[in-house]
Amino acid sequence: MAEPAVALLLFPFALAFSAGPGNMVFAANGARFGTRATKSAYVGCHLAALMANAAIGLGFVTSFDRFPQVFALLKIGGSPFLPWLAWKMFHSSTVKPHSAAQPIGFMERVVLLFLNPKAYFIIALMFTLFATSDGSGRLATVLLITMVFTANYMVAFTLWPMAGDRMARQFRSA
Repeated sequence: MAEPAVALLLFPFALAFSAGPGNMVFAANGARFGTRATKSAYVGCHLAALMANAAIGLGFVTSFDRFPQVFALLKIGGSPFLPWLAWKMFHSSTVKPHSAAQPIGFMERVVLLFLNPKAYFIIALMFTLFATSDGSGRLATVLLITMVFTANYMVAFTLWPMAGDRMARQFRSA
């Protein structure tokens, strides 16, 4: 029993702390606007992650098997959003200091997570690896996996904005 628990802790750890797009958004926002300005995005991201984890864990994946057009719709819907978000990030350095630049907010992070096929794949893979197939204790298992996954990302999405903020302050100093 100890080996699956360790594996469950390590699986999302590597994903949560690696320098992927989600972490870079938080680091960039921390660098540009400070750690406190990421609070709204932080809450949006984690509420969306909790909902996505619970939905997938409780059978959302089966819906994709029965209705593949739903998954296709998510991919099509996410296609224009992700390049738009990337464009915003790449052009954020050209914003003048006195302009109306704002950090990514609650809804952008919710939409980013819900339209991110990679997130669904990772969550589905996690449940495939760690949930039991016999249905016993299904709700408790879903809650445990969801909480471990979310806790990893909560720590990562706290540290990345802090690192971005710290680096920005370091580079701005003499």
